[in-house]
Amino acid sequence: MSIIEINNFSQNFGDKLLFENTSFVLNPHEKIGLTGVNGAGKSTLLKIIMGEVLLDKGTFYKNPKYRVEYLDQHAEIKGEQTIKEYLCGAFKHLFDVEEKLNKINDQLATTTNEQALEKLLNLSGDLFEYLTANNFYAINSEIEKTSAGLGITAFGLDTKVKTLSGGQRAKVMLAKLLLESPDVMVLDEPTNFLDVNHIEWLTKFINSSDRAFIIVSHDTHFLNNVVTHICDVDNNKINKYVGSYDKCMEIKEAKRVQHEKNYEQQQREIKKMEDYIARNKARAATAGMAHSREKMLNRLDILNPPSEQIKPTFSFSYKPFAGNLVLKVENLVVGYNDKPLLSPISFEVENGDRVAITGFNGIGKSTLLKTIIGLIPKISGTATISRNIVVGYYEQENDFHLFEGTPLNYVSNMFPKLNEKDVRAALFRCGLNAVHCRKQIKQLSGGEQSKIKICTLILKPCNLLILDEPTNHLDVFAIDRLQEAIKEFDGTVIFVSHSKQFVKDVATKVINLEKLS
Repeated sequence: MSIIEINNFSQNFGDKLLFENTSFVLNPHEKIGLTGVNGAGKSTLLKIIMGEVLLDKGTFYKNPKYRVEYLDQHAEIKGEQTIKEYLCGAFKHLFDVEEKLNKINDQLATTTNEQALEKLLNLSGDLFEYLTANNFYAINSEIEKTSAGLGITAFGLDTKVKTLSGGQRAKVMLAKLLLESPDVMVLDEPTNFLDVNHIEWLTKFINSSDRAFIIVSHDTHFLNNVVTHICDVDNNKINKYVGSYDKCMEIKEAKRVQHEKNYEQQQREIKKMEDYIARNKARAATAGMAHSREKMLNRLDILNPPSEQIKPTFSFSYKPFAGNLVLKVENLVVGYNDKPLLSPISFEVENGDRVAITGFNGIGKSTLLKTIIGLIPKISGTATISRNIVVGYYEQENDFHLFEGTPLNYVSNMFPKLNEKDVRAALFRCGLNAVHCRKQIKQLSGGEQSKIKICTLILKPCNLLILDEPTNHLDVFAIDRLQEAIKEFDGTVIFVSHSKQFVKDVATKVINLEKLS
């Protein structure tokens, strides 16, 4: 018996067709990687699964025996709770049972009636057995184990959740979902804010779990290590494959090549038939044959043309810099409210370097970048950027929720001297077409929003790129092109990335904050 079935469904988002007469099925124990280019419809499919969006057409079934929970990285956590108190919320049903048990035990102390006493004793025993069977008395160790695995203990379980950064908040929400252990876990980009060690821990957790998973991720290495199936969204269809991401993409590519051949062959046959009909329909001697061909043509199952994907062509504009030393950091201490995150650090960056800043999540990588460019004040020490250096900065978190407008509005506001045609051309080079340009930014996917941010970078000539997790939310095509654009850039690059492969492929120098601090 399947857990979720969405059969023969079609779905639009505004004026864009996302799915057409396609299906999705999740069975027990399956670990499905949901893939597709930015804007293909993955987020909409997740909302359908979670009941947040109704189907335009088709049937939806969710087995009531199974509990399905969703990791929403953009949800807000309000209130005065500490991280520990928030994570304890994963076990609310058990704490409710404990509260009931405590009340019964209080009644036991004052009850004298033997019949009532026996009834209370039996109920107390049942509740105690239930708590024991559900590992209630090991909750603290479970919270500590999961928090350590995801790097949450680095910023303290006593920290108020309302003070967390976006990345820290996402990790805490992921921890709570894992602790809740629902029958189906829906994870949207779970590795975005995890470093290598924490991704390895999450990989082991998923592989050892007997739960079902639906995972949206552009981290292909992660998908290769955890999925049993891939559901790839392409050309308004969901194609399900068995095996790792790489294996499934090989099958997909072979099917794509075969489809192109079949489509081209069918188009040639159609043209021949149309030509024959046009030449012979009017002649009495051949009208019958022409009519027969016309009926054959009308009955033909026409293949859809191969899908055309807008692939970005990122290219950063270089502003010449003649010097050698780009950045000198001496005994720099970074942190907030005079509370250091790191010991004093010192390093130099030379012209042409591609420097990766690494270290566990929460150590202070983003804080270091923001301190270097002056967005937040340093506690002590110096970070000196050489004269004539022009910085292009990519911030990790999207702030578009405050912007009421389109990509065209946003970029035009930042570059008022550019005409509309040039802005549209720049957005198109980043993989955003005319339809994207007309939509409100808040209606676009996370990957599409990231491409807008990259667009503002490519339009500004610079000689120092500072990039904080630039691959987050981007699809595989965009990541590959971004990697090439960084390599082709004549200037200097300092970047933070949780992707081990991206660091390996791009960096010429690595600064590990764990070794410096």
